[in-house]
Parts: sequence; C-alpha cells; structure tokens
Amino acid sequence: MLKIIGYAMLLKGYLTVEQVAKQLGLSEYRVRQLIRDKQIRATKIGQWRIKPEDLKEFIKSRCNLK
Repeated sequence: MLKIIGYAMLLKGYLTVEQVAKQLGLSEYRVRQLIRDKQIRATKIGQWRIKPEDLKEFIKSRCNLK
C-alpha cells in the first residue's frame, strides 16, 4: 500500500502526454515526437510525464516576443 501511495505522490503535479496534447491542441503522437526530439523536457515514470514548468518553458521558447 505504501508503495502505491508513494508512487501517486511522486506523480502529483506532473502532466500526462494526453493532458499536454489537449492544452497545446496537438496530437499525443506529436507531443511524443517533441519529447523524443528533446524540445519538451519529460520524465518517463511508467509513461512520459511533463512538469508544468517544463511545458511553460517549451511554450516560452516558441514565442516570437521577447
């Protein structure tokens, strides 16, 4: 039981590929491509997980305004 609770706490705050795809209006496949190409920083915890700060950094890097 402790192992499951610890795992859930570890994932708290991370976004899934599905959540990121919805937020960006992209397919899950495209988000995985961006992860593979190291354009979006992600951690593999069972499946790919993205920190909200890393998603913000990706979006900021794509902005044409300084």
